[in-house]
Amino acid sequence: MSNQVVFYIMGISGGLFVFILIAYFIIQKTLNKSDVKRIKQLRAGTQEKKFTSDIIYQKLYIYFIRIPFLSRYVTKLRRRLEIINVDDEYLTRKQTAKIILNAILIIVPLTIIIVLLTHNDFLLLSILLLFELFLIETIMSGMVDKIDTKLLKQQIGFFAEIRHAYHEFNMVEEAIYDVSQKDQLEISRQGEKIYEILTSDDPEIELEKYYDVAPNSYLKEFAGISYLTREFGDRTDSNGASLYLKNLNNITEEMQLEILKRDKLDYVFQSLSVIAIVPILCIQPLKSWAVNNFSFTSSFYNGKMGFIAQLLLVIATFICYLLTRKLKDNSSKNNDYKDPNNCWQMKIYKNPIVKKFVDLFIPKKGTKEYKKDVNLLKDAASKQKMEAYYINRIATCIAVFVASLFIFIQIHNVAIDFIYENPTSEYNILGGMTDKEEREAILLTEQDNYFLDKFKNKKITDEELRAEIKFSEYYEEATDEEIDAATERISEKLKVVNKEYLKWVEWLFACVFALAGYYAPKWLLMFQKIMRKLEIENEVMQFQTIILMLMKIERVNVEMILEWLERYSNIFREPITRCVNNYEAGAWEALEELKNDINDEQMIRIVEGLQSAVEKIPIHEAFDELDNEREYYQEKRKESNERLIKRKGMIGKVIGFTPLVGLFVGYLIVPLVVIGLLSMTNTFSTMSTMM
Repeated sequence: MSNQVVFYIMGISGGLFVFILIAYFIIQKTLNKSDVKRIKQLRAGTQEKKFTSDIIYQKLYIYFIRIPFLSRYVTKLRRRLEIINVDDEYLTRKQTAKIILNAILIIVPLTIIIVLLTHNDFLLLSILLLFELFLIETIMSGMVDKIDTKLLKQQIGFFAEIRHAYHEFNMVEEAIYDVSQKDQLEISRQGEKIYEILTSDDPEIELEKYYDVAPNSYLKEFAGISYLTREFGDRTDSNGASLYLKNLNNITEEMQLEILKRDKLDYVFQSLSVIAIVPILCIQPLKSWAVNNFSFTSSFYNGKMGFIAQLLLVIATFICYLLTRKLKDNSSKNNDYKDPNNCWQMKIYKNPIVKKFVDLFIPKKGTKEYKKDVNLLKDAASKQKMEAYYINRIATCIAVFVASLFIFIQIHNVAIDFIYENPTSEYNILGGMTDKEEREAILLTEQDNYFLDKFKNKKITDEELRAEIKFSEYYEEATDEEIDAATERISEKLKVVNKEYLKWVEWLFACVFALAGYYAPKWLLMFQKIMRKLEIENEVMQFQTIILMLMKIERVNVEMILEWLERYSNIFREPITRCVNNYEAGAWEALEELKNDINDEQMIRIVEGLQSAVEKIPIHEAFDELDNEREYYQEKRKESNERLIKRKGMIGKVIGFTPLVGLFVGYLIVPLVVIGLLSMTNTFSTMSTMM
């Protein structure tokens, strides 16, 4: 390299160094300006660290939403959390990611345990892994319910602060705004939303929109009462107390009763779901223990009957688990936020061929069967459309039919595999075989398998079989007694192998099971309807509270009360809706029709009070006993909740413990006793013959 090139390089390097120094001083001078300094100081106090839990959850959310399987659960969780968080995208993503992560941390170890316990039984492994899909739904639903209950508990404190703020401002909207600005709790976001509604240009329309997305009925009541008070003004009762604050106190008492009810139901059912699941995890260990300690049970557990018992236990566990969840979740709150028009059933129904096929099963509108199905869906509080309901029934029918045939084929395969794989020896009631005896038994089984493969699905007499055995290489030096014993043994095995095929009776059973599968969704809705009817008294008492809040507000009439009852109704929604629709045609007649449609005595008294308020007396006089006997109704409500929880607890315990009883009694004790007695009987018979 020449000296000239070296000088050029040194010159360029020196120039770059000077340029960097100048740029550094310019940037440093800019950063020292007051505005930049101030921005830097502000950012220093608010900037998140790189690996805080919030940042990790936000990143996990992005990963989860991209994974095809998890994205479905992420979307379902968002629907519920968005309502609670009111447009707070950051918190919604954080809670969604946190719930998904917790579910994964539970499911992954459980999956590993299931694979380790059932890796030798592919069918049981598949069933348990499929069952985990329902378990994921339960885990996530339970976590969201905790957030919902947390919001309900926050409302207690929120309403207490509203009372103090209302005394200070004497304006509903200002009291709500002031309390909502004090913290960053979930309830504060709901308060801000209600404040925006009350101060909007058209609060009535905005309020109707809020009713559709409010997290619970108590916030609906609060928003409605706040709107009526702001619109028509506050009044005082005979004692000089504010009617708005009194109504606020009524809502608070309702929430306290609901929180106590949820806490008690959670306490009663917290272990029942686990108890219902445990049996299917214990099937394989229990089977291994029984076979290792009592070898005579091998014919049951490794054979056809053991497989059938195992399958029945899995089905019973699945049904009991599902009913237990339905029993616990059947409350006044509605957890179904799915769009009935955007489900997979309705997407399938858009196919012209599927539509024509499904329409063959749906009753014609106006028929008795159609009305029964509509009433059942309403009584069960199901949001699914009639088309989706019948697609569920048809899909369940087809799935059960295919699964039944597959199971029957698998039962035959289990019976054949047992013949081919089970070591051929006499049962020993006291224990298992020695290593030498086991090797000899396995060798004998392999010899028998040679003849089974040769004559399987072929007609052969015992004489022909004996001749084949006698001249085979395995029995060249055998005695006649050994050949006769082998002939009898192989002939019995051959009969079992040849008769293990799909028979017409099993096709018939598959059709019967498919028919049961067709009616299963209907039976599930009927069960849900029965459970909801247990809460009739609870709903009527909630109606009494609503009337108590509305009856002293000016300009409130019977029609407005009916609209409020319709909004918060669950069990009586259909007859109340019909009454509201027919009210303009004749108030008294519409209420009389409502009275004829119901059979609960307390609800009939409410309707009669509304009839009196239509023409004869003011509303507050028609329901004055509600105000006078408020404490009595509150105590009665508590006692009603206690009875409801007790009744649900009894039903839940019966259902939850059924799989566990079936596991120990039907799968362990009965086989041990029955097979043990039969084995002892055969042993004594053999000894008697030898003597």
